[in-house]
Amino acid sequence: MNLNSFSNSISSTDNSPLMPILFVGHGSPMNAIEENEFSKEWQALSATLPRPTAIVSISAHWETKGTFVTLSPTPQTIHDFYGFPQALYQQRYAAKGDPQLAQEIINQLNPAVGGDSQWGLDHGTWSVLKYIYPQADIPVIQISLDHDLSPQQHMELARQLAFLRTKGVLVLGSGNMIHNLRMVNVKGGDFNAEHGYDWAFELNDVFKTKLLNRDIQPLVNFSSLHPDIKLAIPTAEHYLPMLYILGMMQPNEKISLFNDKVIAGSLSMTSFLINDYT
Repeated sequence: MNLNSFSNSISSTDNSPLMPILFVGHGSPMNAIEENEFSKEWQALSATLPRPTAIVSISAHWETKGTFVTLSPTPQTIHDFYGFPQALYQQRYAAKGDPQLAQEIINQLNPAVGGDSQWGLDHGTWSVLKYIYPQADIPVIQISLDHDLSPQQHMELARQLAFLRTKGVLVLGSGNMIHNLRMVNVKGGDFNAEHGYDWAFELNDVFKTKLLNRDIQPLVNFSSLHPDIKLAIPTAEHYLPMLYILGMMQPNEKISLFNDKVIAGSLSMTSFLINDYT
């Protein structure tokens, strides 16, 4: 895929700055209640981002048959995890939804996308946004991941969603480039300490190099990217949100890495911000 073709879904007559787009490695749900290096970086983002009109999140934690957009005007805070401290289950992120924007997305992408009135904000969304926008005063909607689509189809859908950047909407992809919970190996009792298998460090570098070189197609065709790719991505749901952000990227935009760290043996927290200004 030619990166120049990504601009097809954004009007060339609109000279206003495009809203930044963001991929975040969200890691453990405990980040939602811990002050650590990752949550501090999320807090710092609020000072660098223009205030959005709304937020659209593509989270690893909402997989569906078909693609759906949340329609609820008051989305619930979903605690989609087990065995954590009670304080985590008491967390609430009381942002409003945006049914009008959700319907606009549905109309624009019809029949590729439908509406959903039941889902709220899962922890892939709220555990990050509570630090970037702690007042929860910006409307938030989610778009689900259709588990039947190929990576290339997810990328094509992302291109169709790129119009959101011209409307002041912040698009957030939330997952992890490397995510293998079966192989998690915590060193010294500190889950967030830098520690990883050799293949995890190697693949983290491969992903970053492809990204910074704008060599996007190998990231789409990730199954043939590296001999150990199945160790890094045993299932694709945490990787796919990154493709949505890459699908909205325009030529020559600035890519800024942050939280670039391999932890717990088999997780990458590496994240990036893309914008068209310096």
